Amino acid sequence: QLQLVEYGGGLVQPGGSLRLSCAASGFDFHSYTIGWFRQAPGKEREGVSCISRSDGSTEYLDSVKARFTISRDNAMNRVYLEMNSLKPEDTAVYYCAAVARPLCSVATSQSDYKYWGQGTQVTVSS
Repeated sequence: QLQLVEYGGGLVQPGGSLRLSCAASGFDFHSYTIGWFRQAPGKEREGVSCISRSDGSTEYLDSVKARFTISRDNAMNRVYLEMNSLKPEDTAVYYCAAVARPLCSVATSQSDYKYWGQGTQVTVSS
């Protein structure tokens, strides 16, 4: 019933771009702050970006701040992560997740996120 689905991952060369999408089914994006996370092989999952439900404010991991942009569509039922100037260290499985708090922070505990997508693979390589 309650699903969160990511799509848009793939293989891209360094310096290239990808746009990831996150779509909800069975619950209302309007009631949730949405975060993007990533996990590289052998590493812990880390918060990449988030967008709040209350005012649309955003936060970013320092290493992606100048290159990634999180946004919502006009219906507020889709969240996107625009990724530009991609680097090999961006290679990871990317997840979106939903948390019932009004404001977001990349420091928000991952355990607070109620719904998680299945992840989409992003590979940055020549």
